[in-house]
Amino acid sequence: MCVAPGGFLATAKRLNPGAEVMGFSLPPSDGGYSILLPKDKESSVRFLDITMLAADMGATTLPEDHQGIGEFLPRQFKEPQLFELVICDGQVLRTHTREPYREPREPTRLKTVQLALGLEHMEPGGTMLVLFHKLESWDTACYIRKFSEFSSVRLFKPRVGHATRSSFYMVASNVQSQHPKARLAVKKWKEVWRAATFGSEEDFMEAFCDAGPSAEKLLEEFGSELVSHGREIWPVQAQALTGASFIKG
Repeated sequence: MCVAPGGFLATAKRLNPGAEVMGFSLPPSDGGYSILLPKDKESSVRFLDITMLAADMGATTLPEDHQGIGEFLPRQFKEPQLFELVICDGQVLRTHTREPYREPREPTRLKTVQLALGLEHMEPGGTMLVLFHKLESWDTACYIRKFSEFSSVRLFKPRVGHATRSSFYMVASNVQSQHPKARLAVKKWKEVWRAATFGSEEDFMEAFCDAGPSAEKLLEEFGSELVSHGREIWPVQAQALTGASFIKG
């Protein structure tokens, strides 16, 4: 979903010669990264802001008084267009030039558009690689729990570039993208995106909170699994922080 600079995609193509690729990336002119992926006839990369994919996210009618009315994009995915591997590792960039009104909800808009469209266009049995931050945060834990309902989930924290940070990757394999819970997740994430894009603060908070269980219920039903997943990544960060130059004492 967010190609640049292209390392993951280049590796996937090397391991799967002849595979057809479709990707999106924020234009460098808007603060995005340059793509290092070699061009070939099997690869199609479109430079655009995926948070503005209104048609693909089910927003058929746009409010005429919206500040970004001229920036929303037409449908990019064909029907049906399914993929065996989906990579969702986009994150909000400080270099991205965008209107101030977008700032508070931009992380939610970017995450939900990646997850909703990625899962919606996934071949049943495929694999999703998703970048997350802070496993202990409510929204991240809810995402992990949701994927656990229709796929096999494990977490991975690279020792290069991520070791001292809160970031990690979720690898969801054998994703049953047509499972009723997966289809409901896509629907909910699209609702959150629309509320974050067009709604009031009340609309947004209602949709955001409705997308997952309460913290108490989450811990009751998924707490032990969450801790088990945490043990896959926390030791890497703990070891890295022990020797980090910015840690004093």
